[in-house]
Parts: sequence; C-alpha cells; structure tokens
Amino acid sequence: MARAIERIERDIAGIKEAIRAIAVELQSAYASYLNTLGLAVRKQLILASYHLCTQGYPENFLNLSLNQRQQLQQAIRKLGQVAAEQLLACMKSEEVGGDEGDEGDEGDEEVTSSLFSGLLDTSNSQSFTADTSNPIELVKWQQNLEEVTQEILKKLSHDANVLIQKSGVLPKKLPEPILAAAAAAASEASGEVMPGPPNLLNLVIEIENEQQSEDSGLTQVMAINLRLGEIEFADVTLSSERRQIRSILVQLNKLGREYQKKHRERAIAEAEAAWRASWFE
Repeated sequence: MARAIERIERDIAGIKEAIRAIAVELQSAYASYLNTLGLAVRKQLILASYHLCTQGYPENFLNLSLNQRQQLQQAIRKLGQVAAEQLLACMKSEEVGGDEGDEGDEGDEEVTSSLFSGLLDTSNSQSFTADTSNPIELVKWQQNLEEVTQEILKKLSHDANVLIQKSGVLPKKLPEPILAAAAAAASEASGEVMPGPPNLLNLVIEIENEQQSEDSGLTQVMAINLRLGEIEFADVTLSSERRQIRSILVQLNKLGREYQKKHRERAIAEAEAAWRASWFE
C-alpha cells in the first residue's frame, strides 16, 4: 500500500509540474493578448466615436467649433490610451494603481480621473501570486482576468459616452441612468435593437414621462458599447491569440481532471492504509 501511495504521489508531482508549465504558457499568452487587445480597443473606440459623431448625431457634431472637435478627439484618444495601459496592468499588480498620465494636462486629468475607478483592487488580484500548480486556482485566476477585462471595456464605454455627451454631441435629454439602462437592454438582447456599426448601441427604448403622457415615450438611443466579441472579430491577430488561449485552457482542463483523479486515488489509498493500521481482531 505504501508503494501505491508513493506511485500516486509521483504521478501528482508530474501533473503539478505540467500545470506549472501550462501556467507560464497561459500567462505569456494573456500578456500578448492583452497587449494586442489594448491596441484594438483604442482603434475600435475611435471608430465607434467617429460613427457616433458623424452618423448618429452629425448635426450636433457640426455645431461644435473646430477647437471643441479637436479637444473631443484628443480626449477620446486619451481614454483609449489609458484603457490599453489598464489592460496590461491586469497582469502586473505592481503597475496597477500607478500614474495614469505624466503630461500634467488638467483637461486630460479631468477626462481620465474616474476611468477604471473601483477596478484597481480587483485587478490587483490578477497577478500570479497563487499556487500555479493548482489547476483550480489557475482557472479562477483566468476567469477573474476575463471579468476584469469586461469591466474595463464597460467602464471605458461609459466614460466615453459621458465625455461625448458633455461635449454636446450626445443629447442632454439622455441622462446617465437612461444610457445605463439602454446598455443593459442591449446586453440582454431585449428591446428593439437596430443594425449599425460595431461597438455601438443603437436601439429604441421606452421612457416613462409623467409630464408628457401624450407622447409615445419611444426614444432612439445611439451610444458607444464596446463588445469584446466584436473587437476580436475585427482583428485577425487578436482572434488568433484568443484561439491560442482556448487551446491552452483545453490542456489545462485535461490536466485538471487528472489532478483531481489522482488526489481522489491518494485519499482512498491513505484511507485504506489508515483502516488497516487501526484494525484489530
């Protein structure tokens, strides 16, 4: 029985070593993926903003002065830059919470001051401080990283919409709760979703208005709503890196099943040995 337990221990040690190698591979794959995603997010944010200003609300955009348009475009680029930095910071806890800009420009600080607030503590947990030989902890790390990525895109979409609304392009009559409700409706595939450019929310929602009960209450909403699936679809490199991550996760899941199986075998063998050791006729 002792030999059987030793053999199982050797098997577990071999599986843990393989899982450590998978952890290194997964970390490297995500570092590359998040770097590419940051570049793609900046590009898609600019494209979505362009469509929103030129196709969604062209009259409002034309009402801006040249200086106002340039300030808006610069602020949008800054949001994308900070988002890319935050995506990379997910991999390195020591970068999280660092300076979001060194330029000292008060306008940029106002634009980015609230960006990703509330994500830092969550992002801080994404570093490889857990036992990388434990598949359960590794999967939890990966799932948390995906959740933080989604939150970054959600927060970026929100701040971009607020920025564009403050500039006067998005109608003032669409308060923030309406934009949030519209985004939730789109994510749940409810309401009347209208076709349009990627990463844009374009739907008709019903707004209750007690003072204007005669109105139908139907309002068309067009706003930025960055979606990871659409961003990946538009970037060949990014979609390729996503496939690589999926392939690594398949290997991890296989090793995880073997890991659990061997731990179960060891527990049974140790229990059988303990039974025999304590049994007296």
